Formats: sequence, structure tokens, C-alpha cells
Amino acid sequence: MDLGLKGRNAIVCASSQGLGRACAMELARAGCTVVINGRDADKLAQAAAEIRKETGATVHAVAADVSTREGQDALLAAVPTVDILVNNNGGPPRADFRDIDRDAMLKGVVGNMVTPIELVQRVIDGMTERGFGRIVNITSFSVKMPLNGLDLSSGARAGLTGFLAGVARSVAGSNVTINFLLPGSFETRRLQSGQEASAKQQGIPLETLRDQTRAQIPAKRFGDPAEFGKACAFLCSAHSGYITGQSLVIDGGAYPGIL
Repeated sequence: MDLGLKGRNAIVCASSQGLGRACAMELARAGCTVVINGRDADKLAQAAAEIRKETGATVHAVAADVSTREGQDALLAAVPTVDILVNNNGGPPRADFRDIDRDAMLKGVVGNMVTPIELVQRVIDGMTERGFGRIVNITSFSVKMPLNGLDLSSGARAGLTGFLAGVARSVAGSNVTINFLLPGSFETRRLQSGQEASAKQQGIPLETLRDQTRAQIPAKRFGDPAEFGKACAFLCSAHSGYITGQSLVIDGGAYPGIL
């Protein structure tokens, strides 16, 4: 399917690896000029080179902390206009809620709620004026099914979802959409490192823990980042203008609810 995105400009935050990179790859494949972002300049440059080689697209690599005004300025300056924004950021580390102090709470909320909102604020008027805009926020399936130890991440991401739900309705008439992708267990370095730490803590072999985790997923496997990227690209496409304010869980059926 032609996604109708040739010539569009896309910014994908936290995209040097994992799900962010998968989204950037698919948007590049669809014909977008893509701005990728991360804090590790070397890793980012390597990702940009690989996406260019794979897709032939124009890819700009911006090493910056987008939680700062300076980082956001650098990101937005990479292209003349922003047609697509994919908000993404790593969540706070797992912790007992009793151990999360005020500074940690503020940092978590800034990273996973305030920063995405600030970026939306900065691009949305241009999108409405041009009559096209796609904003996708990568959150987590824990927004719908909170997990013990990820309370700060779940709370901040749920706050982002609630905040932007009303905004989505206010701009829908201008062909600007705002949606949310809620990933479950995908085969990424983040998942692998978390599993390694958990296996060590439990004193069991890593593959035993992975088998146990897979068994709890109805699809009986971990997600492939590429399939997540394709879902993101569709939500950014010219064909998705009637989908807005929605939270799409992509988790192999792990979330048991119907809403």
C-alpha cells in the first residue's frame, strides 16, 4: 500500500534503536524525510546511515536531549516544516512507589508527559494551517494495565493520554490526528536488558525466564519491532485521517480488556 507520505517531513524522537528506530525506518521507506534523535551521537549516526542505505531516504541525525528547549530547537530546525511527529522516550526505571522521591517524580513526568506535550504545542499550528498532520505518541500497554513497579511510567503516560485526548478532537477538522501506540513485549535491547536483570535477581537461566514470559502472551512470542514500525507508519499515513484520539495496544493479546 502506498501510504501517501512521499515528500513529507517526519520527526521521530528516541529513534537510534528499538521501537523508535523501527518507526523511523518505515516512515523513510514510505518516502518521508526523517529526523532521528537520540543522545548518543555515534549510535545515532550509525542508525541514520543504515536507514539511508536501506531506504534511500534523506535522514537527518540530531543528537539532543529533547526534554530541554535547546534540544527541541535543534530537532525542529532540521526540517523546514513538520508533517509527522512521533513522540517517544524511555520510561523511568522500575521502582517501589515508596522509594520515588519528588525529584524522580518530576523527572518522570517531564520526560513522559511534559516533553511530548511541548513538542505538540510547537508543531500543531503549522499542521493545522497546512491541513495535514500526524502525531503518534508511543506510550505503553501499562497505561491500560498498570504494572507494579512501573507506577511512575504508567502515571505519566496516562496523563499524556488524557491531556492530548481533548487536543485531538480540537484539531481533527484540520486533518490533524493524534493517536497513541501502546507496546507490550517487543524484542528490543530494553526488553533483553530487563529480562537479564530479572533472571539474575530470580536466580534462573535467562532462557527459562524468556520461555515463561512468552507463555503468558497469547501470541506465544515477543513482538518484532518492524511490525510496530509498520503500525506507526499507517497511523501517520494519508489513509488514517478518520482515526484520532485512539490508543492502539500492540502486545500479542496480553492485555485482557475489551476497551
